[in-house]
Amino acid sequence: MSERATREETVDVVWSGSWVAERLGVALEGDGELQELLGLALRRNPKRAHLLVSNVLGKHVPQRPSVVHGAGFALGERVRALLGAQEARRAVVLGYAETATGLGHAVADGLRDAPYLHSTRRPVAGVEQAGGFEESHSHATSHLLLPEDRDLLASGGTGADASVLVLVDDEFSTGNTVLNTIRALHALHPRERYVIVALVDMRSAGDRDRLTVFAAEIGARVDLVTRSTGTVALPDGVLERGQALVAAQEAEQAKQAELAGRAAHAAHAGRAEGSAGAVEDADSAPVTRVDLDWPAGVPDGGRHGFTPAHRAALEAALPAMADRIAAELGDAAGPDPRRVLVLGFEELMYAPLRLGTALEATLGADAEVRYSTTTRSPVLAVDDPGYAIRTRLVFPAHDDPADGPGDRYAYNVAGAGFDAVVAVVDSTADTPELHAPDGLLARLAEHTGHVLLAVLPSYVPATATPTGVPGTPTPAPERQEPAVLPEPLRGPDFSSYAPEDVGWLLQDLSDTELEAPTEEREEAIQSGGAHYAESLPVEYQPSAEYQALFTAALETSAARIARAVGTVTETVLAERGPRPVLVSLARAGTPVGVLMRRWAQHRHGLDLPHYAISIVRGRGIDATALRWLAAHHDPADVVFVDGWTGKGAITRELAAAITEFEASGGPAGFDPEISVLADPGGCVRTYGTREDFLIPSACLNSTVSGLISRTVLRADLVGPDDFHGGKFYRELADSDVSGLFLDTVAARFDEVAGQVETAAKELLAADRAPTWEGWAAVERISEEYGIHDVNLVKPGVGETTRVLLRRVPWKILAKRGAGADLEHIRLLAEQRGVPVEEVDDLPYSCVGLIHPRFTRGATGADGKAVQGA
Repeated sequence: MSERATREETVDVVWSGSWVAERLGVALEGDGELQELLGLALRRNPKRAHLLVSNVLGKHVPQRPSVVHGAGFALGERVRALLGAQEARRAVVLGYAETATGLGHAVADGLRDAPYLHSTRRPVAGVEQAGGFEESHSHATSHLLLPEDRDLLASGGTGADASVLVLVDDEFSTGNTVLNTIRALHALHPRERYVIVALVDMRSAGDRDRLTVFAAEIGARVDLVTRSTGTVALPDGVLERGQALVAAQEAEQAKQAELAGRAAHAAHAGRAEGSAGAVEDADSAPVTRVDLDWPAGVPDGGRHGFTPAHRAALEAALPAMADRIAAELGDAAGPDPRRVLVLGFEELMYAPLRLGTALEATLGADAEVRYSTTTRSPVLAVDDPGYAIRTRLVFPAHDDPADGPGDRYAYNVAGAGFDAVVAVVDSTADTPELHAPDGLLARLAEHTGHVLLAVLPSYVPATATPTGVPGTPTPAPERQEPAVLPEPLRGPDFSSYAPEDVGWLLQDLSDTELEAPTEEREEAIQSGGAHYAESLPVEYQPSAEYQALFTAALETSAARIARAVGTVTETVLAERGPRPVLVSLARAGTPVGVLMRRWAQHRHGLDLPHYAISIVRGRGIDATALRWLAAHHDPADVVFVDGWTGKGAITRELAAAITEFEASGGPAGFDPEISVLADPGGCVRTYGTREDFLIPSACLNSTVSGLISRTVLRADLVGPDDFHGGKFYRELADSDVSGLFLDTVAARFDEVAGQVETAAKELLAADRAPTWEGWAAVERISEEYGIHDVNLVKPGVGETTRVLLRRVPWKILAKRGAGADLEHIRLLAEQRGVPVEEVDDLPYSCVGLIHPRFTRGATGADGKAVQGA
């Protein structure tokens, strides 16, 4: 398609960003095409209220399929010209879920011979994860990489030297997600060249400079190919004013919906959101299935990889599939349907897009075919020509998503006058929820003359099926249990805790040499040479001064801790009783689990089971331990316990790990919600307090945790049916204060009982939904201090203490006036030569920053931070 034709499709009399621009002063500044490509909308978001809405992406705005595919294809041709034909044949294209899955596939088409993979938020049973990353600004952050061919990311599946990696996203706003992805993949598969592709480049000048510095850091060439370039001009206070505007619009729309609901039939009330007149009162259209005869062995998309051979097979089959759709449209919607929408489904963008391009060719110029997809992203709808999202349909998720049920959306479909809608989903999403009275098909049927449903077979890699037949969905293979699951370890043989306090679902590695100097571990971890769980830090030996500080802090805070212990325990008993099984995340969660067990026994006479289990960031939870728990208890009774939240990484890790465990055939029923003593990060709904204060058990390592090390996961030590490992430091018995900590806190239980009763009642009646404000603060700090890696920012007293005890600290940010809660932080910082910076507007008492570019020289031979580094 010519550039002129593309522009004719996107030009409108009124710019679809003028409504937001006029009210908030937001402006797009750039080349002449920018306003043709982008409109503006609003969303409820603590970091950025405005949303750039693409007119050529096919996500939020229905567009001609040929325009959408042509936009990506043209970018791919430019990448091919940049690389040259020979180098283009060695390229691998990686697209981002969910918005850019179709765009990335079209870019791969433009490169002609490149295999394609896109990230996904859907775990697939039996498919091993080859990597993943976090998109922290997104509404759904976790991305998985699940290629069928494990060699795909390294060499494009050719077995040759590492290929060029082409990363595709719809917009390049700050570059954080793409650069973090390159950093992670470069550690696994170093290569000499990367190409970043986006429809629009909206980076600031500082972000552009950062790309140049980043390329020099990794020793690779990084090119950028975009269709249009510009920036978003944001006036001061735009976030607050945007949030207020969203709240006002939502309140007005709720009022209008209530009035419409009183006047209209209940079945039609509130189903399309936008202006007050967006609800239609008409009979629902019929829904008809269309059998596409999808080509055998061709994946439904790039979730597991899509090769040039797959592309050729799909191209050959497209005309016949379009003919089947056209025939059904003729029978169902009359001989000459004028306006047809092909609607894809979240990550499933490319297959419906190509069906749309083929349908365009089949129906010819007399018909108007449009294409868009449903989405997870919640956006405000305003029925105004100057606003990009005029209407929205809301319906429940229908593919049993890993992160639980929730609303999904289709934008600019209601009121668009489509004679027919062709809804395209994969077989995983063809569920009762899809066909329910409030499901997607019913919502569509209210706003069109006919709905066609096309279901593609969900592709399952041969490696994930017992039959070895690609593309044939089959049940997960039966799980083979080991003959005898290992039994929990208990004190005094393993740990200084009493045997009834906790059973450790660990294997004893006490006689194995696992410790390494802190600076060596940090260098290995940050370089990608080792995972932090493959070794142990040398246990910190507290000085007499530090030990005295711990004792004083314990006495001062014992009642406060007892109150939090009682509050979280009463909440758990009320919501998960009558006899929950406490499973603490070793090791910070273990003292808390013991205290919760003691509270339940002291106040209610309950003898609750308590176990400690290993979870490792980036590696998941101990599956053998979960199987042991399921064999001895009802998984629904299990309550996971941790000490505190920082930015919520373990909260996310646990949810993903439970989903993966069940998808791989493990027993179902575990609730991934974590109960914590303190939740300063706003990451969980069951907690004792959300204050960030000194929990003395965070001041020390094993000597306050039953003399047990942090957990170890290393392939040569932990087999598939083994528990993760841990060490019992018997030699530190003289310094052990584990019992002192428990007894001192438990002695205050009666004193705080009345306060706990009041606090628990208030919490149970309150809105405790996670706010994730901690994650937002970590992102801001990461950028302000030039770290650009949230994993190196450790918020809160507990996490800051860990940085000083286990990692190579760079500096400590302390909230001005934090006082006694940070005395041990200041003492540790002084001992390690780490600067403490007093700051304002910090949601935590303190934040620890790990050295962002660690080398031995940067920290000194003694592990002390270099001032001003």
